[in-house]
Amino acid sequence: MASFKKIGIVFILVSGVLSCNKTPDITPDMLDGTVLIDSSLLFPEKYLVSYSNPTPTSTEASKPVFLTAHGYSGSTFEWNEFRSWSSGTDQYFISQVLLGGHGRTYNDFKAASWHDWQSSIKEEYERLLAAGYTNINLVGSSTSCTLMLEMVASGYFSDKLPPANILLVDPIVIPSSKILSLIGVLGPVLGYVDSGLNPDEKPYWYSYRPEETLRQLQDIINVVRKDLEKGVVLPANTRVKVYKSKKDPTADPVSAVLIYKGLETYSGNKIELEMVDSELHVYTRLKLREKVTDKDVANQTATFEDFVARANPQVVHN
Repeated sequence: MASFKKIGIVFILVSGVLSCNKTPDITPDMLDGTVLIDSSLLFPEKYLVSYSNPTPTSTEASKPVFLTAHGYSGSTFEWNEFRSWSSGTDQYFISQVLLGGHGRTYNDFKAASWHDWQSSIKEEYERLLAAGYTNINLVGSSTSCTLMLEMVASGYFSDKLPPANILLVDPIVIPSSKILSLIGVLGPVLGYVDSGLNPDEKPYWYSYRPEETLRQLQDIINVVRKDLEKGVVLPANTRVKVYKSKKDPTADPVSAVLIYKGLETYSGNKIELEMVDSELHVYTRLKLREKVTDKDVANQTATFEDFVARANPQVVHN
């Protein structure tokens, strides 16, 4: 009986969109269009340490570098608050990476694969290594966490200096919404999905999510879930911590459980997991949210402080 109900739901959804226009109505105020692009494409030196400080001194090279990456359909905006919170410090550096295929036009986004998304993380990591930085810390949110986990599982770090820490905020391995699992059926009919952004968010996230990109999202999620089911071992001297909202509308909290069970340190120990009392997805980004509580601010601050403490216990944020 349950299977018939599911088929009925799919039929209703498909019937409801058969007459929909597959070409989204893109306006100049949207990231999807040809007017706006992510600022990191114009001024990489303001976002990437490999551009702003390509020849560090020995002292600078030993300082922590936080390589941050955002989630699916987002932009570098997602980690602006960490940079603002860190403003004025000379004790660590922040590289805000724009995922490949993101921050450009709808068609550029549509054409990019998850390998393209991941490529910009790898490129900045390798530039930092080439420059001589020795304390690199990966910081991901949502889908970029999944991309980072795939880098570990595929052995990307086996022939290079591995990250000191991999810090994952609201990683997605199991989506909260089960609609993504239907993209193979609904995708060709829909063409795209309206993300339902508020007007202030539209310059920083894609208002429309092409079905091709949703397939890519589903693919990378499936790849990492299978890797975790088989078991993944971290490189020596790399630590991982997962920070997961207890009530996440996008990434099911079960994602954190799968990572905790499927990922272990080089010495065979469990990784660290913190379940955060939050109802936000990527709770470290609060700007442009329709409602932000004192608890949300406290959660964000506590997580930023924890990042810094883990990368270098001697660093104190003022």
